[in-house]
Amino acid sequence: MNDSSWGAPPRPEHWGPPDQGPSQEVPSAGAAYDAYDAPSRTQPMPVVPGGAGEDAVERDRGAARVSGPLFREETPQEPMPSSVPPSTPQQPQRPAQPEKKRAGRDLRAAIGVGVGLGAVILASLFVVKAVFVGVIAVAVVVGLWELASRLDERKDIKVPLVPLAVGGAAMVVAGYARGAEGAWVAMALTSLAVLVWRMTEKPEGYLKDVTAGVFAAFYVPFLATFVAMMLTADDGPWRVFVFLLLTVVSDTGAYAIGWRFGKHKLAPRISPGKTREGLLGAVTFAMVAGALCMQLLIDDGQWWQGLLLGLAVAASATLGDLGESMIKRDLGIKDMGTLLPGHGGIMDRLDSLLPTAPVVWLLMVAFVGS
Repeated sequence: MNDSSWGAPPRPEHWGPPDQGPSQEVPSAGAAYDAYDAPSRTQPMPVVPGGAGEDAVERDRGAARVSGPLFREETPQEPMPSSVPPSTPQQPQRPAQPEKKRAGRDLRAAIGVGVGLGAVILASLFVVKAVFVGVIAVAVVVGLWELASRLDERKDIKVPLVPLAVGGAAMVVAGYARGAEGAWVAMALTSLAVLVWRMTEKPEGYLKDVTAGVFAAFYVPFLATFVAMMLTADDGPWRVFVFLLLTVVSDTGAYAIGWRFGKHKLAPRISPGKTREGLLGAVTFAMVAGALCMQLLIDDGQWWQGLLLGLAVAASATLGDLGESMIKRDLGIKDMGTLLPGHGGIMDRLDSLLPTAPVVWLLMVAFVGS
């Protein structure tokens, strides 16, 4: 009686040479196979080391692995997940949806705070000039406090805050009352006060502390003094208004165009969010707004002067923003403070205004006089 009468599979030696592998489908053996044929298959064959019998055994072992690959290192080409039946077709994967661009801040809070600050500034600007000078002085003192706090926290730099705050407020008042000469004198006296005040403490770190103090005196109150100097002209409130408006328009144009069309980074090592397309938007918006403002709001102003003014404002505002971004990156912080929800701190709003103030003051004097 042959093996096929019991439903047994062909002998391993009939399955082909080892390099072709086992056949794809193997019928399962029944109970009769297990009872009669299995004992004859499991009896060991005498093997002579190094002889042909050893090769035959190896071929039989390789052929008997009908449920796995020929070699242990091999893996099947496309394994079927255990949780999915073989007859169930896999559902096609949906393509990943592109991520929508999101603003980096809370826009509602930012708009609300911006409108509130604008109302306070405009009310003080067009009602009583002295009140607006006080607003500038308060902003300067708060900005100095934020800068000094971050330097102390992140770099262990102890900036003499008391002489800076007193001298900074006096600098703004001196600029309004005595012009550029008063601003320079106040700046010199404030720097001297920083040097003397720091002498009351231990000498370690003196150089870095006073250097940071003189830098802070120039960066915040001295640059802000040019806003007070703009206010002294007959149409001073309108000059300050144009200065503030062009800076805001420049920042808005850079944000809107950069957020929608920005692809090429402007300064990725300093501020990865800024793009060349955003800079182009800032220049375009500021030049259009400058032409309208100089023609309609400034006495004896011409539209072409406004184009130049808008171009200069866009450049200085962008550089000012990058400058503070460099400072914050060096300090390892995102914002200078948390005083203004949606904006950060006072210094995060003054970053574009401070370096733009002397540029606008100088061009206004050159175009329409002081």
